[in-house]
Amino acid sequence: MEKEKLESLLIDYIDNRLNAVDKHMIEQELVRNADAYKLYEELKELIQVIEQSSPMEPSQDLKINFDKILNEEIAGSERSRTIFFRPAFYRVAAAVALMILSGAIGFWISNNNEQQKRLAAIEREMEITRKQLADTKQVMLGMLGDEQSASQRIKGVNVVLGFSQADDEIVAALLNTLNSDPNTNVRLAALDALEKFQLDPLVRKGLIEALAKQRDPMVQITLIQLMVQMKEKEVVRDLQRIMDDASTIQAVKDEAYSGILKLS
Repeated sequence: MEKEKLESLLIDYIDNRLNAVDKHMIEQELVRNADAYKLYEELKELIQVIEQSSPMEPSQDLKINFDKILNEEIAGSERSRTIFFRPAFYRVAAAVALMILSGAIGFWISNNNEQQKRLAAIEREMEITRKQLADTKQVMLGMLGDEQSASQRIKGVNVVLGFSQADDEIVAALLNTLNSDPNTNVRLAALDALEKFQLDPLVRKGLIEALAKQRDPMVQITLIQLMVQMKEKEVVRDLQRIMDDASTIQAVKDEAYSGILKLS
């Protein structure tokens, strides 16, 4: 989705102005796309700052001075019913109005400058956070690619556990680790990390496909238990194939059978 269109929809979503279809689409995008979720958080924070800004009104002193001058002018001209048409009064009223307008403009400029400073500070903080996340992700991917050290790959997987969202690149790296890493403990760690993001449609699809690829009994059993926990009925046929496979050990067959009973 184009960034400009996404920003427009996110603003309407924050203001609760989307119809049911667009609202569902945006919520799915927020779950699936980490960049969209970050943009949503940024927009929500900016809107909150704007909404919390103080109303720009002239000071109470200016209002009091205006009322005082007006009352004095009226009191001194009680004999005439045409006071509001006097040029002198017009000059006084215009001067007071100019004072109020000048004060209001000055207040608005000062308040607007402060708001701009706050927004600029927020943007700087967000940029620093984005860079830190990008750097952390690159470190994590580098650890996952360390073919010589299983412990480093596990550390890389554990970095993901600190993320609130996982983008497509991270999900793809975790699924690849789950399906192809030669070390059982590394694959189990990847499965544990993927479980955290099980609501992501891409993760859910990858876990379902992984069940047919696994041959390690420990990973098979853990993955079957996760599928049952997720109430994923789509894997029943895969569980049946696992039971019918002569090379499957009995413990895995028992777990598959239990899974079929719970999902059927």
